[in-house]
Amino acid sequence: MSPPLAAMVVVVFSVLLAGSSHAGPEMDPYKILGVSAGASQAEIKKVYKRLAKEWHPDKNKDPAAEDMFIKITKSYEILSSEDKRANYDRYGQTDDSQAYSSSRYSHRQDSFYFDESFFNFPFNTKNHRDFTDSKYTLQFNQYVGEVVPDSYRRPYLIKITSDWCFSCIHIEPVWKEVVQEMETLGIGIGVVDVGYERRLANHLGAHRTPSILGVISGKVTFFHYAVAKEHLRQFVEDLLPQRLVERITDKNQQQFLNSWHSLNKPHVLLFDQVPVVPLLYKLAAFAYKDYLQFGYVDQGLAETAELQKRFNINTYAPTMLVFKENTDKPADIIQAKGMKKQIIDEFMSNNKFLLAPRLVNQKLFDELCPVKQFHRRRKYCVLLITADEETFSFGKQEFLSFASTNTREVVRFAYVYQRLQQPLCDILMHSEDSSQSTAQVVILERRNAAGKALFKPVTAWNGSEEEKLRLLEELERLQKDPSILIQDAMLPELNNEFASMFVVRWIYASYDYLTEVIDDILHNNWREMMPLLSLIFSALFILFGTVVIQAFSDSSDDKQMKPKAKDGAKAENGSSGTSSSSSRPPKKNFVEVTELTDITYMSNLVKLRPGHINIVLVLTDASKNILLSKFAKEVYSFTGSQTLHFSFLNLDKHGEWMSALLEYAQSAMHVEADEDESGSRKTDHTGFVLALNGYKKYLCLFKPVYTGEDLDGKSSEDEAAASVGRPRPGSRDCHPPRKSSRSRSTSTLQIHHKLDRLGLWMERLMEGTLPRYYVPEWPGLDKITASK
Repeated sequence: MSPPLAAMVVVVFSVLLAGSSHAGPEMDPYKILGVSAGASQAEIKKVYKRLAKEWHPDKNKDPAAEDMFIKITKSYEILSSEDKRANYDRYGQTDDSQAYSSSRYSHRQDSFYFDESFFNFPFNTKNHRDFTDSKYTLQFNQYVGEVVPDSYRRPYLIKITSDWCFSCIHIEPVWKEVVQEMETLGIGIGVVDVGYERRLANHLGAHRTPSILGVISGKVTFFHYAVAKEHLRQFVEDLLPQRLVERITDKNQQQFLNSWHSLNKPHVLLFDQVPVVPLLYKLAAFAYKDYLQFGYVDQGLAETAELQKRFNINTYAPTMLVFKENTDKPADIIQAKGMKKQIIDEFMSNNKFLLAPRLVNQKLFDELCPVKQFHRRRKYCVLLITADEETFSFGKQEFLSFASTNTREVVRFAYVYQRLQQPLCDILMHSEDSSQSTAQVVILERRNAAGKALFKPVTAWNGSEEEKLRLLEELERLQKDPSILIQDAMLPELNNEFASMFVVRWIYASYDYLTEVIDDILHNNWREMMPLLSLIFSALFILFGTVVIQAFSDSSDDKQMKPKAKDGAKAENGSSGTSSSSSRPPKKNFVEVTELTDITYMSNLVKLRPGHINIVLVLTDASKNILLSKFAKEVYSFTGSQTLHFSFLNLDKHGEWMSALLEYAQSAMHVEADEDESGSRKTDHTGFVLALNGYKKYLCLFKPVYTGEDLDGKSSEDEAAASVGRPRPGSRDCHPPRKSSRSRSTSTLQIHHKLDRLGLWMERLMEGTLPRYYVPEWPGLDKITASK
């Protein structure tokens, strides 16, 4: 080997050894937790709990406690997972995002080792995702469990990205700049990788990358404009409700400050030189909207000069004042050129409640008088039970004056109206009398969330100096001996006195929702709008088509009924007095009856669809009008069925077909014949009704019953049973022969009563209990031609 080549090899190996010496793991989880490499999961978990408790930043004030706590947590995360632990034991990795480039792994490679930075393309792959993205990466459970509840206190800005997203690269510089600014304002930031969190992306409704959306109060709103810093800032401002901050001038200042009593909140005023409300102040107003009422004073307006002079406001720096019960003097004040979020949060947190607020709901009661947790965290509530009449105003004012002198952090003051919180007051005052004429002061301590509390009625309260002195003595005794609260009770949940404001809130929420929908319609591209537009147009087409078809159908039916009305087939409104439980309600106010001829023979009988039945009335020219009218009345209630069709057969034209049909079925039925004047027997079929099943080739027969002559005559069902050859006493077979109904002497009344029992027969037909007479085939077309 030549000297130059040997020197090059030495240099290469030196570089590799130096690189391997710096490629070792950043931390040793075994060393941090103080366990051996063979420690069991139980031992690791036990040590982790002890160390986490010892180094928790809330309990350990050591400056290095936070970093140590993070290392302990990370070490436990590695060693508690079998895969991560095995990965660390094999390759020395402490992070999933690290490439397999540690010293242990690189020494085992037979080929050359190339640093991945050699192939460092600017794509959002998992191993090369920007550190800001990995810091804010969201998972589905994290979004549902943390982001959504937190969005009721601050808005979130979320970016939707994916691997190999070219467009994502272009917005990255703007996104980083916006994230740095928004995070300092307290806005939540999130990143969703569609490739790894498809479920969350679908839940948010994000179907393309890159996308940016905002989440506030659990509601998702998409960003539709060009990705620029100014546009994103305006987008965040638009997410916030419009009525968070009220503009205050000299005209409305007193009205704003005096509304503390009705709203039961302290009021905050911000004085600044800028004409628009700063975003930081809007965000603070949104975070504390349930506790404080916010107003903004533009110092550059002449209409605010009196207000600035009244409170001696410095025009060179933003000033924030908080007012409680005293509207002439602020309860607290801060002034700073660089108003930071941490300063504002601390200021707001220290002034969330009035000196003596009114208990208006359970949420306020829980925060003002929390449940006892530890001995050192006791909270006592001094509660004034009073009325909202004017005569009690002096007592309330003196109670407030007493509360303003309180310096004990463990004591909170509040009052309650007996009329509005009657169940609570009855328990604390041991009285069911709602007409209590005097106010009373009670000291209480809540013991658990179920409502248990210890309390002691102190004194009746009118605001006298003697009563104030007695209350002060009791509070001093309480500080030395908490056992003086000797009475206990289960407190009921407080009524929500602001529940009536729900309608107003609902109107505002509906307005915001409609605004969002209109905004989405205006800014969504057509590809995103296609499913919605398709659904809308499909619904309109179906609705319009149904109306048009129904209109043409009704028009056609009306045209068809006109000639039938001339023949007496038009039905009258109403039913026959017998209802069918097995049929649907009629859809029309008439019965459509067609004549069975050689033209309609195939469609109405031979080729009738399976399950369909044609009800055929047999008549003559003389009885046509009377029988059709009666037939329509009897079958009207069955016209709602989709399987029934109605026809009539004229014996004067097609008598041969009727005779041929009965001849086919004569082995199964018996139809009596009447004698004519010459003494020959001839069958009278007028008023007969046939139920023809064209597919299965059977018929059911209804024979007329003359109820007009014989009120005790048997029903058509009995007649049908008798027709199969089983005569019984009282049947028509035992009656003497009657004259033919086709005789000229037959009265109109007799013809009209032939179909009196047809409704009952139709019910049995629908139930399937009528006898069926099968025929080998239907008579041919030659029998259906008109008789000559």
